[in-house]
Amino acid sequence: MTEQIVIIGSGPAAHTAGIYAARAQRNPILFEGEMAGGVAAGGQLTTTTDVENFPGFPHGIGGPELMMAMREQSERCGTTIYTETVTFIDLSVRPFVVTTPYRTLSTQSVIIATGATAKRLGIQGETTFWQKGISACAVCDGALPMFRGKPLVVIGGGDSACEEASFLMKYASSVTMVVRKNQLRASKVMQDRVLQNPNITIEWESDVIAANGDSLLQSVTLQQPNGQKTIPVSGLFYAIGHVPNTDFLNNQLPLDESGYILTEAGSTRTSVPGVFACGDVQDRHYRQAITAAGSGCMAALDADAYLSH
Repeated sequence: MTEQIVIIGSGPAAHTAGIYAARAQRNPILFEGEMAGGVAAGGQLTTTTDVENFPGFPHGIGGPELMMAMREQSERCGTTIYTETVTFIDLSVRPFVVTTPYRTLSTQSVIIATGATAKRLGIQGETTFWQKGISACAVCDGALPMFRGKPLVVIGGGDSACEEASFLMKYASSVTMVVRKNQLRASKVMQDRVLQNPNITIEWESDVIAANGDSLLQSVTLQQPNGQKTIPVSGLFYAIGHVPNTDFLNNQLPLDESGYILTEAGSTRTSVPGVFACGDVQDRHYRQAITAAGSGCMAALDADAYLSH
């Protein structure tokens, strides 16, 4: 039997797409993956402790708890969920063919919501202090009580790093940017914003090589041309980019220069009719749970319209 909609992913975009597709009586199949992209089913939110910026939760909610609620709602609405990783998808045939280690099925449409994985450095102490002082999203985590009024560090020298450093200054006592080279890669406007802020300092020609502390992050060690330097810090934010989870597509869809799936402006349609992309796998700018959920709704509506015609 040919399915109507197959959704690949497990985060807010995927489950919102599932909710809307199920309510449209499209009987969606959702493959949530087994540690796909190195992250458990539920996506990046499963690595976040407190989510304070998702509407409807005035006192915040744990990331894993939020994703479990989304999954439960998706399933209750009628989405069939398989904890299987899609290893290949053939977009050259109609209907499309989706393959996992356990099954192969055909489908009239596909919604890709596989997200993007934050790049990590693999420094000493990274695993110990991940979400205990180390984060890859300043907008998501910067306002948490553990960071307010504290010294914070941002790694990176591009536009994203400058944006995150400026954002964190709303909450931090000071922000230090750790830049590998002797100049910023960011645009002139973003460079001026951080260079003219007296509370943002830059450690040039530096690499963070270790995160230190007890139960929470307390300091980081830098490697500099003249030796090592340890600075006290309560938060370390990576701004070194994300990797969209698109390897399984085998270049069957056009990607931008950073690997994000290209979609038509104002929609989730890709260059292949019947294939839609939503969430962080096609959003290199916002990368928020609420925007991912919104695009998941768009993808389900786009897929439903496609199937109706």
